[in-house]
Amino acid sequence: MMKQGSGLPGTPKAEFGLTRRNLLAGAAGFAGVAMAPGGIFSVARAADGFIEITAGPGQYKLYKEDAAASDLWLYNGGLPGPEIRVRRGERVKVRLINALEEGTSIHWHGVRIDNAMDGVSGLTQDPVPPGGTFEYDFVAPDAGTYWYHAHNKSWNQVGRGLYGPLIVEEEEPVFDRDHDLMLIMDDWRLNDDGRLDTESFGMLMDWAHGGRLGNWLTVNGKSNPSFSLKAGEPYRIRLVNASNARILELDPDSIGGQVIGYDGQVLTAAEQTTTEALVIGPAQRVDLLVVPETGRDLALVEVSTSQRFTFAEFKVSGEGKGNPPAQLPQANTIPSPDLANAKRVVLDMTGGAMGRMGPMRYKGRELTQDDIRATGQVWAFNGIANLDEEPLFDAARGETVLLETVNNTAWPHAIHLHGHHFRIVSADGSLGPWRDTFLIGREETVKVAFQADNPGKWLLHCHMLEHAAAGMTTWIRVT
Repeated sequence: MMKQGSGLPGTPKAEFGLTRRNLLAGAAGFAGVAMAPGGIFSVARAADGFIEITAGPGQYKLYKEDAAASDLWLYNGGLPGPEIRVRRGERVKVRLINALEEGTSIHWHGVRIDNAMDGVSGLTQDPVPPGGTFEYDFVAPDAGTYWYHAHNKSWNQVGRGLYGPLIVEEEEPVFDRDHDLMLIMDDWRLNDDGRLDTESFGMLMDWAHGGRLGNWLTVNGKSNPSFSLKAGEPYRIRLVNASNARILELDPDSIGGQVIGYDGQVLTAAEQTTTEALVIGPAQRVDLLVVPETGRDLALVEVSTSQRFTFAEFKVSGEGKGNPPAQLPQANTIPSPDLANAKRVVLDMTGGAMGRMGPMRYKGRELTQDDIRATGQVWAFNGIANLDEEPLFDAARGETVLLETVNNTAWPHAIHLHGHHFRIVSADGSLGPWRDTFLIGREETVKVAFQADNPGKWLLHCHMLEHAAAGMTTWIRVT
């Protein structure tokens, strides 16, 4: 299910639980927080029409109610940040207020946005300084499931909680608010007292291996929440993986349903789930169509570790078999790639623990082993660690690009392209569904194609956020 290459060998495994022995047992008896479907978030607008979002420190309990609160960084004091919901073609106006002690910015993940509004510190804007503000103002061109998150020192800021949901509805939504659930999944590295382990942020061990992996999962900031569904009624369940590095593998039988969208883009026909795990990499999204049956509760169950881990439940009430809606939401119009006239680019990924290092250049000079330890730059794209002065390539507006990514490392990666959606090209030349982030396994090659129709400077990076900080970041220029 949802294979994006030939597979993901080498996917990092880590048990969930504050301790190996007792957390899973304790979680089994933990009464979750009950939630109703639909609008569980709220957002207010200032007098000038801007949504004001303040990034600042806050106390928040990630584990049980009797556990210690964690020191997080939050948008408007909540986890996740406030839900922003607009219709396709509407303007999004957000005023970011920085109450942190370091610079920050907001990236609107998956939105084919005007370049100046993309929110990438150091490429499309300067970081917003402490006490400063920045106004984002853009039109949401595509309906779908998106999210927003900090994009300055993302490995630290996103890892501490700076993210929120962005939903762009169709002009005439198929699902009403009570049947449209946004679920942001995240994993956290907690200490034995249930607090976020902040001391381990920035560890070179994480940066050089699989990224920062947690030991506890939340949904919409809650431990083991319970949602109420009605039998026989169709629901759209929007799943977002906000983890720094974890590739989530969900049991499709436990949640049921059909896949109707990837990374915000609705499919032309629903896909049946199979017995394989539903794989969702960091930053990826999957939309499910679920019609609950009488007498059968549902759940989100993680199956990548040696123990199945249930981290959200759906209580089904009432009676009825139900039918899916007569039609799916209307798909977005994205220019199709022209493979016959494509510009071909190779992206060679090297570095990391147990992988092929090779020579690496960073800020114009070749790194020595001492430099690697001092700078934390352990990964490279085409021999270049982190943002170079020159783009990976230039493309004329409207030109098709065929990007061939070769993973010469010992780890999987989640590669995200800003400002565009692409399609994975199979060995037979067929094109997969639209995506903005693809997974690539160790020693694997993945080809993607897209029409470079959005002018500007666009980031291309691994969304294992530690990998991005440690060198897996480049950019392209559409002119």
